[in-house]
Amino acid sequence: MTWVSFLGNLRRIILKSLLAIFLYLLAFFIKREPKMVLFASYNGKSVGDSPSAIFEALRKHPAYSEYQLVWALKKPHPVAGAAQVVKFNSLAYYKALTRAKYWVFNAKMAPYYHKAKDQIYLQTWHGTPLKRLGHDIEDTGKHYRAYLTHGQMVKSYDQDSRHWDWLIAPSSFAAEKFETAFQFPREKMIQVAYPRTDVLSKATPEKVKQLKTTYKLPLDKKVILYAPTWRDDTYGLDGYHIKLQVDFARWKTVLGQDYVVLFKPHYLISNQVQIDANLRDFVFSMPATSDIHEAYLMADVLVTDYSSVFFDYAILNRPIYFYMYDLDVYGTALRGFYLDVHNDLPSSPFQTEDELLLAIRDRHFDQERLKAFNQRFNPWSQSNSSRKIVEMIMQ
Repeated sequence: MTWVSFLGNLRRIILKSLLAIFLYLLAFFIKREPKMVLFASYNGKSVGDSPSAIFEALRKHPAYSEYQLVWALKKPHPVAGAAQVVKFNSLAYYKALTRAKYWVFNAKMAPYYHKAKDQIYLQTWHGTPLKRLGHDIEDTGKHYRAYLTHGQMVKSYDQDSRHWDWLIAPSSFAAEKFETAFQFPREKMIQVAYPRTDVLSKATPEKVKQLKTTYKLPLDKKVILYAPTWRDDTYGLDGYHIKLQVDFARWKTVLGQDYVVLFKPHYLISNQVQIDANLRDFVFSMPATSDIHEAYLMADVLVTDYSSVFFDYAILNRPIYFYMYDLDVYGTALRGFYLDVHNDLPSSPFQTEDELLLAIRDRHFDQERLKAFNQRFNPWSQSNSSRKIVEMIMQ
């Protein structure tokens, strides 16, 4: 370690320690608001996911009409129904964090915040895990996300999960994995479908047409949603980078008469992916921070790799294909899986583009296998989860 990096790390430690002390003291001077709820999705990156669904359920429920609903965003903008929007990690955010009786977050928080005993923290999390998490990741001696040791990574989960009052688990499988990954007791889990999936059972053809028009997708072609995830070994100072290992020109040649592609990168991807100008009538990009459930509704087919997006998308009973070109490396050298990817997924993975494209073109997909998958991993879909959670937490 160089002196520059050492001093940089020391500076960060000092600043975080001072901030932790400040937040601890703040809790003694700011009064708690019993009807105030603070929401954050992906640490302020967007208004979306399960916190957004719970927010909508609260603001539409007459019993909670007097509640103050506050959003924390990295790039603040007006949110319909919100009493206030604060800039994430600003002084206004820390004041809201201290004042709010309820916190509704979907991702791990920074370790320096302070939670008072009379505050309630609902951690919705953001997906059923395919890849191993937290304590379940094997210690290989390599750094996690390029800068954390295995011990530091595990500690970061522990520092947050010890504050959780409730954690949503969308299936018995998820509850089992969350119990070991987060070292979190199952009796404090709310076992219902993710609130964000409520929208999947309520969509109408008119809503889908409206979304396609908004995203400027053609109405006369089928839509393939391509939603790859990040790789643990491609982390930089600004976050994860992605280098697409696909030949969209080849996709257009094989599928272009019937399909277009909607490309949606993972929310952690920091770099912009440039699409060839000649393919812009075939490949349409969707911002990483936009609500992927809108993409689900527009998509006739999903193509992913190791992202957990397929768990939610499966609820729609539409074809799902897995393009895992680096399966041998990813499954052993990086994270490892909770599932047998060859037998437990809605379809078997492909490692070459040609196999993938021919399967899509010829519509080779086993609906019975998808049905069995949903019985195991989406047992509580169509359950109006948002309202159930609101009633449970608030009462």
